[in-house]
Amino acid sequence: MSSLNNNTAVSEQQKVSPEIISLPIRSIRRIRDYQQIAIYKDVNPLDWEDWHWQLKHRIRSKEELSQIIKLTPEEDKGTDKAKGKLAMAITPYWASLMDPDDANCPIRRQAVPVSAEFLVAPHEMTDPCAEDRDSPAPHLVHRYPDRVLLLSTEHCAMYCRHCTRRRLVGQTEEKSENSAGKFDAAIDYIKSNRKVRDVLISGGDPLIMEDEQIEDLVQKIRSISHVEFLRLGTRVPVTLPQRITEKLVNMLKKYSPLWVSIHFNHPKEITKRSRIACEMLADAGIPLGSQTVLLKGINDRPFIMRKLMQELLQIRVRPYYIYQCDPVRGTQHFRTPVATGINIMEKLRGYTSGYAVPTYVIDGPGGGGKIPVGPNYILSQAKGKYVLRNYKGKIYTYLE
Repeated sequence: MSSLNNNTAVSEQQKVSPEIISLPIRSIRRIRDYQQIAIYKDVNPLDWEDWHWQLKHRIRSKEELSQIIKLTPEEDKGTDKAKGKLAMAITPYWASLMDPDDANCPIRRQAVPVSAEFLVAPHEMTDPCAEDRDSPAPHLVHRYPDRVLLLSTEHCAMYCRHCTRRRLVGQTEEKSENSAGKFDAAIDYIKSNRKVRDVLISGGDPLIMEDEQIEDLVQKIRSISHVEFLRLGTRVPVTLPQRITEKLVNMLKKYSPLWVSIHFNHPKEITKRSRIACEMLADAGIPLGSQTVLLKGINDRPFIMRKLMQELLQIRVRPYYIYQCDPVRGTQHFRTPVATGINIMEKLRGYTSGYAVPTYVIDGPGGGGKIPVGPNYILSQAKGKYVLRNYKGKIYTYLE
């Protein structure tokens, strides 16, 4: 990683294109999270704020990673095997948040491969949500009557080790995503199906594409008269917040109403820098929601999940879903019992703001879609009579 220190010659006072950074130098100095790591201490702040620089200097090898953390035997084996699909790639920003000495660090566990990934449980599947089965056109998934999912890219800023699309994403060799006509069949399908009123653009991560590529896709979908609701699913504000630039935000604002769903898993992900990224989007009038995956040893304690949901509200991100970790191959070490998720919901409802209570769902294996799961508050029912319990366990009768 010695090449990281070769970018320091340019003065901090140089003029920089506004699409590279959105913050003044004095602000960058205040939010530098990377000073604690020796290999990043001499990086020019302007380089650090350049999302292209972050992508170019992602950690991809065991040799690079060992300069940042003390590898355990499980991590050592995992990084050796993590090739091809879901290959390791960690942005310097994310690496700067990892605890170098604690293998149980929630930031580190989401990014660093371990040997357990290469053990497959009997019930695990390559495509647990049956997205390939429900694909009427390339890059498109149509499961619900009025909604479609458009898979815009196979790449992400960082590859989360619990990824449910590990069959598709994370190939080390990242090629151009903007081949002519790539989405023509998907766009034509949406145009021809007037029941489709909601389009979710996901991936991979759509915000890993260049602004012009994103706008071209968004513009084509927004021009379809019966599409009322457009969403972007991304983890970029969490793993690469430098990507949220003024230029990007101004472009997205033109296509309102447009919603952004962000993948937050732990309170430690809400840093000064990720907060700025979310504030930029929210200030532009773009509604933000969060989708969280329930992960063993990371966020499976009620107090951690409550803290995450409450802090998300403070940065104007509305908690939307908590997902049971899908039974995708190689993720058994991340999965909790369903009872763990129900207990978390029990400790949220009534104990924090209603806005901080998401919906806990299991994505039905085999393509069943999102199925809400939660505590049972209806104890019994008869004609015109319901016996209910509240969050404290007290019993109430409601008469119709």
